Amino acid sequence: MTNVYTICYQKFVKLYVLTNVDSNDLMYLSDTMKRILIIYIILWSSAGFCQNQKLTATFLHTKTFLADTLIGLDGMENYYSVKNNVFIKQNETQTWEYKNITLGKITKADIINPLKIILFYEYFNTVITLDNQLNEIQKINFSDINNAIVVSKIGMAAQNQFWIYNTLNQQIGLFDSSSNVYKFLGQPIQEIIKYTQSDFNYFQWIDAKNRWYTCDIFGKIAFIGTVPDFKQIQIIDNDRLILYDGEKLYYQNNKTQTLLEIAIVEKSFEKFYYKDQILAIFTNQEITNYKITIP
Repeated sequence: MTNVYTICYQKFVKLYVLTNVDSNDLMYLSDTMKRILIIYIILWSSAGFCQNQKLTATFLHTKTFLADTLIGLDGMENYYSVKNNVFIKQNETQTWEYKNITLGKITKADIINPLKIILFYEYFNTVITLDNQLNEIQKINFSDINNAIVVSKIGMAAQNQFWIYNTLNQQIGLFDSSSNVYKFLGQPIQEIIKYTQSDFNYFQWIDAKNRWYTCDIFGKIAFIGTVPDFKQIQIIDNDRLILYDGEKLYYQNNKTQTLLEIAIVEKSFEKFYYKDQILAIFTNQEITNYKITIP
């Protein structure tokens, strides 16, 4: 994890270079860097990344949760998970399951629209859509369509469309599930993609250099900023995210340049998921919910 000290140093170097000073001069700062950096940290502590404050998470409850991985939860207190390659939806009174042994391992599950859930099976280049009872709605094999594509990233978009990342040409696109028409957006992505997340209007990704980008439905690509190293991450919107570095959970606001540790009991866990001020922490056979107000 890139700690607060390192972040401040990086921002100092960036500011120093932007003042049109020859970057080679930085090598002469070694004897005075500590003194300068301390001043810089103090100046940034009031509004920047170098805050010692913590974001408080209020414990709600813990319950048994048997799964291989937590996918997430919706606004109706339904939890989604995968166990033994079976996709599961459950609440306090009911459980629904979907499995398709012919397609291999579930690579991605998108629950942004609980009425039209996406299950992606990358090995077979196939996506399945499910209704809220986990009944199969549609099956699309991207190898069978005209101008076949090889999909490695997928997510739900608006108006019966899927966000697609086509490995063949390294481009983002929109696939219309009604007409099986694929539309390219933007230019090919040169860097390896480390993480992706999407909603109805935006496809967002973080590359191997931890650079955060977003693409809208019109193909406009924007650079959001750089994020610290992470083990897990969840983007909240175009400015905010939560990340876990393997030791601590953090909230980052790129617009206000804020990085805050989220105070929770768990120091190690399998997965976290945030939605509507509820932070779910999935550990071994348990799930703990916290109430948290994201600034």
